[in-house]
Amino acid sequence: MLKSLNTTKFVSVAILSVILAGCGVSSPNSTGTTATVATSLASAPLAANVYLAQAANSKDPQQRDTNLLLAAHAYINANDYAAAQKLLKSIQPSLTQSPTLLAEHKYLTARALEHTSTYSDALKTLNYPSSWSLPSWQMTAYHQFKAHLYQLNKQPIEQVRELSLLTTYLPPAQANEVNNTIWQVLQPMHEQTIKTFTQDAKTPVFAGWLQLAYIAKHYAVDPTQLVRYLGEWQKQNPYHPAAAKLPADLDRALNAKPFTPKNIAVLLPLTGPRANAANAIRQGILASYMAKQNDQVAVNFYDTANDAASAYQQALTAGAEFIIGPLLPTEIEQIQVMNAANTATTNALTNAANPEKTANTVAAAPVPQLFLNQVDKFTPDPNKFYFALSPAQEAADAAEHLYQDGVTMPLLLASNDALGKRMAESFIQAWKKKSDNVVEVYYYDGGDQMKTTVQDALGVRDSQARIARIKELLGNSVQADFRSRQDIDAIYMISTPQDLTLLKAFIDVNFSVFTQPVPLYTSSRSRVENESTQTAQDLNNLTLSDAPWLMQNGEENLMVNTLFSGWNNSQKRLFVMGYDAMDLIGRLAQMRSFTGYQFNGRSGALSVNPDGIVNRQLSWGRYQRGSFRQL
Repeated sequence: MLKSLNTTKFVSVAILSVILAGCGVSSPNSTGTTATVATSLASAPLAANVYLAQAANSKDPQQRDTNLLLAAHAYINANDYAAAQKLLKSIQPSLTQSPTLLAEHKYLTARALEHTSTYSDALKTLNYPSSWSLPSWQMTAYHQFKAHLYQLNKQPIEQVRELSLLTTYLPPAQANEVNNTIWQVLQPMHEQTIKTFTQDAKTPVFAGWLQLAYIAKHYAVDPTQLVRYLGEWQKQNPYHPAAAKLPADLDRALNAKPFTPKNIAVLLPLTGPRANAANAIRQGILASYMAKQNDQVAVNFYDTANDAASAYQQALTAGAEFIIGPLLPTEIEQIQVMNAANTATTNALTNAANPEKTANTVAAAPVPQLFLNQVDKFTPDPNKFYFALSPAQEAADAAEHLYQDGVTMPLLLASNDALGKRMAESFIQAWKKKSDNVVEVYYYDGGDQMKTTVQDALGVRDSQARIARIKELLGNSVQADFRSRQDIDAIYMISTPQDLTLLKAFIDVNFSVFTQPVPLYTSSRSRVENESTQTAQDLNNLTLSDAPWLMQNGEENLMVNTLFSGWNNSQKRLFVMGYDAMDLIGRLAQMRSFTGYQFNGRSGALSVNPDGIVNRQLSWGRYQRGSFRQL
């Protein structure tokens, strides 16, 4: 079962009662019946059979239908959706033509369809005519449930539209909670997608949210421009919920001071066994630096091959105002230990010189630093950032991508080594945040064992064993073909380039003629170097993630291929990592404050989480007709 994302919390009965009280429920002298029906339909605390008995004893058709609807509601509360659906279908032809009752019938039918059919079917049913005049509690439930369905159906724009309409029916405290949810839903969306819906005149609050999100994303890198356009937006939307109080992360981004260093130090292992990797990063940094043509900024390189701590101290002595690197996790840990020791020493000396001060004395802020890797243990620091071409992070991004593609039951085939296991675990953990469906993993070894693992994963060996038993009983003249499993809808392969072609071939031949082959996905780790047309044909219909720059054939790609003809794909990825590292410097402070800000770099769509880790969303391409094409 798909897990509901935590962006839409259903309004409780207690909140509904507040809404009802604010709607002016009719007094004893009122002659209308709508308020009475509305109050009685708001919740169904009793068992279904109680309401059914009351309906049987009701002489008034409207009261009878009210009790029948309450019975259906009670069935839904008890998770008996089939009984609710059967009851709702039976009463539909004779239902009293009251907007409140008709609306409740639609609402409950959609609630049942959520669990017995598709989200799209539920959305088609949940559609109230604009001519209906309904109480606020009912419109609250309507917009909230519709937003919930759009969320499950992966339509975030429509989800935001319904949430913006929902806020008009809620008390201020609950409306603020929904406003925060709206902003969270908008954060992962691409700015061009948001821009498409910014001029919706029919729902101005909705359009205002999208305009604000677009401004925040588009101008986040330039605080001056951001302030200017936010001011214009507030003048044009004086009564918008966000006009009086900007979202907290956007407010922080406005007040974040960008890094503007004039002296940049780069720490890399320029000699020794890691020099080839370091040189690719160095060339990327220089390419970015030359493209900017800023004579006011100096970039200096320091070799960490012998001692990262010593290179770090040299950079500080030379007046570095920002540091990129080092590259290796062991070097990062070495600098962390040194900084921790220096901070402790500084505090001790300060306290000794000033006994009245406590041990909480804060040392001078360290030089901002963008590490070119990640470590398992670190203390978040506003001046420290971690940027890595992490295979585990790529696997987690793949889980998100497969989920967005509509995959519900993925199967993992991973190399039986430390990296394969780490990537598989990262995929599984990311998938758990999206779905309750368990991900099956099969780890393969090389040679003939790879074929055996694929057959086990696809259920082929079990099928072949059943056929063998039948032939033993009935004779070898029995004609039978194996069957492969049909309960998976995608396979994610975690392999080396050397294994990929053979692994895919084993998968292809082990899908039975009775089964439709499922989509195949893999990571940049599997990408074959300089694949021939025949190799591309062999990989036909395989979808692969990689840095967007490696899916292009522009002038910059041609130039790099010419200048560094001996580079493999890994070195090219390090090149664009170095390029992006330079481009990130002036953006990091804002990106950390405003998690919805994505920078479209050469290595991926980059964002920064509150801990300072740079997240990387890759592009996807597919092998089709003998060539690889970006999607």
